[in-house]
Amino acid sequence: MVVAVTHWPALSARALSFDDTQYMTENPLVQNPGWGSAKRFLSEVLEPSTVKGYYQPLSMISLMLDWALGGRPDNLRPFHRTSLMLHTVNTALIIVLLYLLFGSVWVAAGVGLLFGVHPMTVEPIPWVGERKTLLAAFFAFVCLIVYVGYARRGGWRLYLGCMGFYVLSLMSKPTGTLLPVAMLVMDYWPLKRWNRRVVLEKAPFLVICVVFALITYVSQSRTLAAKLPTEFGPERVPFILCHNIVFYLYKIIWPVRLSSHYAFPQPLALSHPMVLAGVVGTCALIVVLVVSLVWTRVVFAGWLFFFVAILPTMQIVGFSDVIASDKFAYMPSVGLLMVVAFCLVRLAGGGGERNVAVRRALVCAVVAIAGGAEMIATQRYLVHWRDTVTFTKHMLSLTPNVAPMHNHLAIALVGEGEFEEAMRHYRRAIEIRPGYSKAYNNLGGVLAQQARFEEAKKCFETALESEPDFVECYINLAGVARAQGKVEEAVGYLERALRIEPGSAEAHNHLGSILAEGGRFDEAAVEFRLALEVRPRSVRFLNNLGSALAAQGKYDEAVGYFRRALEIAPGDKDSRENLRRALWLRDRAE
Repeated sequence: MVVAVTHWPALSARALSFDDTQYMTENPLVQNPGWGSAKRFLSEVLEPSTVKGYYQPLSMISLMLDWALGGRPDNLRPFHRTSLMLHTVNTALIIVLLYLLFGSVWVAAGVGLLFGVHPMTVEPIPWVGERKTLLAAFFAFVCLIVYVGYARRGGWRLYLGCMGFYVLSLMSKPTGTLLPVAMLVMDYWPLKRWNRRVVLEKAPFLVICVVFALITYVSQSRTLAAKLPTEFGPERVPFILCHNIVFYLYKIIWPVRLSSHYAFPQPLALSHPMVLAGVVGTCALIVVLVVSLVWTRVVFAGWLFFFVAILPTMQIVGFSDVIASDKFAYMPSVGLLMVVAFCLVRLAGGGGERNVAVRRALVCAVVAIAGGAEMIATQRYLVHWRDTVTFTKHMLSLTPNVAPMHNHLAIALVGEGEFEEAMRHYRRAIEIRPGYSKAYNNLGGVLAQQARFEEAKKCFETALESEPDFVECYINLAGVARAQGKVEEAVGYLERALRIEPGSAEAHNHLGSILAEGGRFDEAAVEFRLALEVRPRSVRFLNNLGSALAAQGKYDEAVGYFRRALEIAPGDKDSRENLRRALWLRDRAE
């Protein structure tokens, strides 16, 4: 209840983060709930078509179900409601896990509370695209609970159940790939059952681990980017590991200046204070961990669990333009929570009965003070998620020289009609990162809206110099050429776009519109149908196809498409007017 109340403001958050466009606002499968979309998510293993990156079908199906429950770009509450529920359940699962491991329900609840209200758990709840973090953690936590049962009681049912939940976690987000290795760490401590048999029983898990690691690398490299360590200098990986080890521990202990974009230090070298602090801090941490083994394996094992679990996101294989992220620590934090729980159990129950009440009161006080401070920090951080502009300006206040954030802020400003300010941020993004194709394309779009066609065309062409296969740029160039009356040039751009991406719904729709303007309604109808195959619930495409059919005298078919558009958007005035006119023409023809 405390966790739910603390994060309750997230339900009103209206901020859209960097990749929410492909996860929700522009994803045709999410926006068309059904078995067909679910099948596509599940079957597109090595090359997902609607989300650039790795295989994550369960998370996409989860977002699709929220869309079916009324979630929309202007109504994010259904998405946030599911995410808040998952985070609350995940907190409960951590409490169960810690209770099974250490036997104290009150300590488990207290440590679970510290996890649930921690400011670093905010990000996955209002960030729609990070449903994958919550869902993958849910299955991972259940997997660990089942594994503890198997470790203590045995039985093939628990073993297979553990394996099944591991697979479900990987199908939500593959960052938990090394969970079997983390389970081996748990065998060392706190389960204390380390032997050869324990290692051998992980063999099937490790096979699954390798399979999903290959799937993740192939799908990521085909659809977005995946850079191997050999593509960089030999010092890159050690510097990143040292930086992140200290960075995450610092943010967990002192969660201030949180952001969804932690840029790489420039330069990534010892001359940068954060990198130097990471190297010195990591060396000191290693000494502490080794020395601690003289007395106990607790600290070493807890930290090793954290490190193993977070290792897949440590940018050894480059997959992102951020060096770290709060959400990456969500599931791995279990390792550190185990250390805290063990210490609090010893504090509350050790030293005889004489001072047990005092010690338990001390434990309660520690949890209450730390939890209260976390709750205040969490709610203050949630204020920044009020809307996209507010949130992006918050991130820019922390790291002002990050090109993608200027681009993201400009997109939000365009949505609010602040075109001049948006163009300033697009130009600032280009200034920071020359050749930034997305910023050039977006700036061209704003210029085109203002009928500054030659300037817009120059922006689109510059974007294509950096990214020759940028389909959206060709579509935008076609729009500029069409506005200037250069129909054949517009068709040429659209044909190039379709050669690069044959399933581009927008390219088919634009081409259909040009054909319809030229009176070639039968060919236009073919293009509109192809667009609808990709986005069958697009009201715009349905109206365009209906209009093309009506122009050919196929009034019954046209009426059917206009009615389908009205079923999807009952208040759409264009659909209603098109339907009225088609019915009038049909009656007149009869």
